[in-house]
Amino acid sequence: MSKVAVVYWSGTGNTEAMAKYIAEGAQAKGAEVSLLTSAQFNKGMLNDFAAFAFGCPSMGAEVLEEEEFQPMWDDIKDDLEDKKYILFGSYGWGDGEWMRNWEEEAKGVMETYICNDAPNDDAQAKCKELGESLA
Repeated sequence: MSKVAVVYWSGTGNTEAMAKYIAEGAQAKGAEVSLLTSAQFNKGMLNDFAAFAFGCPSMGAEVLEEEEFQPMWDDIKDDLEDKKYILFGSYGWGDGEWMRNWEEEAKGVMETYICNDAPNDDAQAKCKELGESLA
């Protein structure tokens, strides 16, 4: 059984909802899933999992959340190149610039996905599909 970590930061609950749908998809394919906030995850945990989903919404001027998520990401990003992982997040304005910037520094990322506000039926299905791809 593969072990998947779904690691996220959420301000309004939209990215958290996406994380839960991703976890659901991975569990449906038989993976053992750990749903963790970015404050609960650290570099020492990278070898505990076969795959990862990292989620953060767009903040401020379309950047990652700066207090918890960004420091965690900065600490682990150089160790992800040979790992199986995806990036996801929600936004309420803008055009996804934060995800394009994030994707550029994410070496080896499998896929990225963003949704506007709370995940609708299509976004829920896509998140579950992403989770399945990690299992």
